[in-house]
Parts: sequence; C-alpha cells; structure tokens
Amino acid sequence: MFKRTIAVVLLLLCAHAHAALPDDYRVVLLTENFPPFNMAEDGKNYASDVRIHGINADIVREMFHRADIRYELTLRFPWDRIYKQVLQQPDQGLFSTTFTAEREPQFKWVGPLASISWVLLAPAGSPLRLTGLEQARDLRIGAYKNDAVSQHLEGKGLAPINSLRDQENIGKLLKGQIDVWATADPVGPYLAKQEGVTGLKPVLRFNEARLFLALNRATPDEVVERLQRALDAMRADGTVDRMLQRYL
Repeated sequence: MFKRTIAVVLLLLCAHAHAALPDDYRVVLLTENFPPFNMAEDGKNYASDVRIHGINADIVREMFHRADIRYELTLRFPWDRIYKQVLQQPDQGLFSTTFTAEREPQFKWVGPLASISWVLLAPAGSPLRLTGLEQARDLRIGAYKNDAVSQHLEGKGLAPINSLRDQENIGKLLKGQIDVWATADPVGPYLAKQEGVTGLKPVLRFNEARLFLALNRATPDEVVERLQRALDAMRADGTVDRMLQRYL
C-alpha cells in the first residue's frame, strides 16, 4: 500500500511538472549584432530567425531544440532598448548578456554560453601602456551604451563616452576623438576587422566575463532548468566546442 501511494505521488508530480508549460508556450528571444557571438548575416540592425548566426546564436537554437521549448528569435537595435524590454516583458530572453553581480537579481540566467575578456584598445603604434583602470581616469574612453563594459567603468567612477553602436568607436578612435576603446575581446577586434581596421593595440585587459542567456524574472523555473540541462549536455558531448570552431 505504501509503495503504491509513493508511485501515485510520483506520477502526480511528473504530470504537474509537464503541465507547467502550456502547449503553446514560447519564449521571445532578442539579440543584437555582437560578432562573432550573434550577428545578422547581412550586417544589418534587424534580422529574424535563420538570418541570425554566430557562436551563441547556434548554441541557443540547439539548446531550445533539445529542451523542447518553442522560441521566436529576432535581432534588433539598439542594445539599450532590447535590454530594457526584456527586463519588463514576461517570457522574453536576451543574449549574449554579460553576467555581473549587479545584474544577477534582474534576470534568470542560463549559461555560460561563452567567455570573453574586457580590453582597452588604442590605435596601432600607440605608446600608451596601462597597468590598471585608475591610470585611464584622465583618458577619453569610448564605450557602448548600457553594455556591461560601460556599466563596469561607470561603477568604477569613470565616465565613458557612450555610443549607440559599438562600431562607432572604431572611427572615433582613428580620428582621435577618443583615446581608447573599451570593448570585449574577441568582439572589438572582430568588429574592427569587418571595417577594414587591423592592428589595434590592447593597452589593458581588466576583466574576464561570461556570456549568458538572460531571461525575464517571470520566466517559469522549469524553462530555466530544462534549458540549463540542455546546455550542460551540449558542453559534455562536445557540441559547444564544435560550434566555437566554426567561427574562431
């Protein structure tokens, strides 16, 4: 009798778990041009579904497929707008989002999808050498509005000159409108190469960061758990490594 009761309880629990997501449930996913992790195939600031590619775009697609969760994927601009949208809208997600202690309570997180480092880039041949951010306090620092790098600098009491498009900092750097460009590696060098600019000099590496899928706080825990299990399995079976090798 006792074993039968336990079996019934387990069946009810399983049934309840599967019933937690309606048949028509889906997650609205937003991303931006952040190569080589997520980007529109034509470089434009709007794209949908199959016209979006990159390391993390490929990882997220496979993750949702394995978790058997429907999604709608759109690339939009600017980051500041889609970041605020996902903060406010249930069942929406955003990638590639840098995980920080300040952001942790704002979202539910799945990851890491990838790791990056933060750098200050100067023009090729620059004599500038830095050993810490404090030395950059009097420099004109270009950054990307509401990006984690910019938020980090602001949190340290610096005042970056923010642009709505990270690519704008390449031209500003070459024209002498900023002294250094605060960006992520390999993102910044990749963007510069797309603009025909090579040889930018890293004068300081000041942080290591991890990129995640950030989900609105109202997202059901079951969604988060299923996605995380799928990602863990992809990492274990070599799928993530193979996706990295396609682009790097």
